[in-house]
Amino acid sequence: MARTLRVLVQLMGWACVAIGLFHVALGNAAIPGAGSAGATVDSWGRFMGASFVGYGLAWLWAARQRPIPATAVRALSAAFLLGGLGRLISLAVHGWPQWFQIALAVIELGLPPVLFWLAPSEERAAPRTAERGAGLYRSPARDL
Repeated sequence: MARTLRVLVQLMGWACVAIGLFHVALGNAAIPGAGSAGATVDSWGRFMGASFVGYGLAWLWAARQRPIPATAVRALSAAFLLGGLGRLISLAVHGWPQWFQIALAVIELGLPPVLFWLAPSEERAAPRTAERGAGLYRSPARDL
């Protein structure tokens, strides 16, 4: 499970960075079914693309930690889930979007529970230095 977590966290990071850069570069053209939404939406979309790059970098930061911090995975997953819930609100208010947006909503609602479940797996699998007594400092209380 720890390996699965590491792969998913890295995949999330790289996918978010790539998607964000795609939106920064293409603006409205990066959104399937959006057509020409005008300068205001294009500006907002490019800004949000840059924010998504930052979100992806946070995933990649988590992937570089040993062990991957469960708290970071849970927080980043919660943000992803919130995006999926936002899509559900949009669906309720405005109706069905273009099919690709529906596929994204399925991922945004389905993947976070898996990540929440896997979040502590690497921390649990990591050997505890203090328990093995291999640390630089050994507590005298441990010998009592």
